[in-house]
Amino acid sequence: MPAADHPSATLPVAVIDIGSNSIKVLVAQRKPGGRIRSLDSHALDVRISAGISLKPPRLGEDGMRSGVAAVQALIDRSREFNPAAIHVVATSAVRDAVNGADFRSRIKSATGIDVRVLSGEEEANLIGRGLLTDPAVGSFKDFYLFDLGGGSLECLSFRARKVTQAVSLPLGCVRLTEICVADPGLSFSSSDHAAVVSRVKSTLLASTFTFDLGPDADALFIGGTITATRFLIASATGIPPEAAPTSLTVAAIEEVFRRIAPMPLEERKRVPALPAARADVLPTALATVLTLAEVGRIGKFHTSSHNLRWGIVDETLPIIQAQRVV
Repeated sequence: MPAADHPSATLPVAVIDIGSNSIKVLVAQRKPGGRIRSLDSHALDVRISAGISLKPPRLGEDGMRSGVAAVQALIDRSREFNPAAIHVVATSAVRDAVNGADFRSRIKSATGIDVRVLSGEEEANLIGRGLLTDPAVGSFKDFYLFDLGGGSLECLSFRARKVTQAVSLPLGCVRLTEICVADPGLSFSSSDHAAVVSRVKSTLLASTFTFDLGPDADALFIGGTITATRFLIASATGIPPEAAPTSLTVAAIEEVFRRIAPMPLEERKRVPALPAARADVLPTALATVLTLAEVGRIGKFHTSSHNLRWGIVDETLPIIQAQRVV
């Protein structure tokens, strides 16, 4: 059993994250000394968020059916590790959809597990908590953190490693593609680009989030968009995925955007290292990242794999440990 590798470690917990673009699981435990150790991590490309830009936002029937099946599959996978608890959480797409309660009810009927719907503020703060479990960012003190999903963009700032701002904005790449892109099957046109840039700028400037750490502040970006960009850069230069760069200059991201945006969708789907399920929204996502960098005067983004799921594990493990003591 995986937990036996560290007899004094906590029992593992599993977190299943129902995102707008994919549904993911993390099974992890706390090692002696306090660090969190991942036992398993897996993602299924299930876009439940198609239709999230409708008025009112609504989850489609196909997406809900696929989503329930994916959650069940990941629950079954996580049970191989005998977790002390399994948590299922949902974010922007389910939070915003008028039929989100119906989707949660279907998951409860199929699995027996309640879905916790995170508010935008909870989501942002748990992403920040997850990032701070990453030893690789231990030297960061004052910095920004951004996480782009299908339905929303989470923006955080930290001073002395404490969250000072946490804002969730409706700038997810699926949402913006539905709103701003005339035909995702075609190349990403100049008018598509202008519409995305305008939407991102106006939303950022109207929000409460401010870039108040100075022009030399560190910035981190996490999520599928930046991971895909890292792998695209590695593939183009003959580097294996495991050696993909963990820091990306804005110039390098711009180069990927210039290469990907003119391609029609079917050509994008054939690009090595680009997940076919993300090909339709990647130009919008890259345009969002670049606009964010422009507004915030950011020249480089660092990356991390520690995210929302790590934050929920970190939140949950002290509770599990207390229950064992009792």
